[in-house]
This record gives sequence, C-alpha cells and structure tokens, in this order.
Amino acid sequence: MSNKFMGLFAIISLVFMIGMGAGLFMLWNKMSSSEAEGKESSKETAQEEEGKVGLGPMYSLDTFIVNLADDGGSRYLRVTMQLEMKDEKIKDALDKRLPQIRDSILMILPVKTFVEIQTISGKRVLREEILAKLNSILGEGSIVNLYFTEFVVQ
Repeated sequence: MSNKFMGLFAIISLVFMIGMGAGLFMLWNKMSSSEAEGKESSKETAQEEEGKVGLGPMYSLDTFIVNLADDGGSRYLRVTMQLEMKDEKIKDALDKRLPQIRDSILMILPVKTFVEIQTISGKRVLREEILAKLNSILGEGSIVNLYFTEFVVQ
C-alpha cells in the first residue's frame, strides 16, 4: 500500500510540476511580447512627439460614408479626416481641387475590405495610400500628414 501511495504521489507531483512549468512558460511569452509592443509603442510616441513640434496648418475634409468591398456589401465605413498642410498657401489649392480630392478618396475607400482596415497597420497603409494620391494631385510634399478624426466601420 505504501508503494502505491508513493507512486501516486510521484505521478501527481510530476503532473503538477509540468502544469506549473507550462503556466510559467506562457506567462513569460506573454510578458515578452507585451514588452516588445511597449518598446515599439514608445518609439512611435517619440516619433509623433518629434512631429508635433512643427505641426502645420490643418484642413478639414467633410465626412465620407462608403460601402466596403466585403461580400454582401453589408459593411460601411464612415471616416472624417484632417489634412496637415506644409504651409497656409496650399489651402487655396485644396479649395480649388476639392472635387478632385474627394473623388480620389472616394475611389480608394470603397475597394477596401473590413479585414484590410481593421488593424492599426491597415489604417496606416490606407493613410499612406491617400497621402500619396493627394500629393500626386497637389504636388509632392504639399500634404505633410493625414489624421483620421473619425473612423467607424459598421
């Protein structure tokens, strides 16, 4: 009886140790990944703070509401944007070319799917695509940055 008890105790102890090891391993991986994200986030924050020093004049665009290219067409995107201009002189060019600018954005947004724009990196890709198109219309370097002030997918 004593040998059976010792054998059972050894098996239970072994299972407990394996469980504890697996739990610590999972905790370690989670902490390592969150630490890496924190470092990446702090780099982005530092870059944003550097950019805030020389914030240029802003130009507000009206809200865009478009259907996304998902199957069934049941999802739509509502987005409002602010454009950071290189200088105030570009405001006149934006006013004159506003129909062309809105048309260009309306050609980009509806071809996106929910999967493409649901992540932060997807929103960054969308931002860069719109910036490139607007700068091709207005001249390179005219629009410094684009800020989403409203971004709703339903």
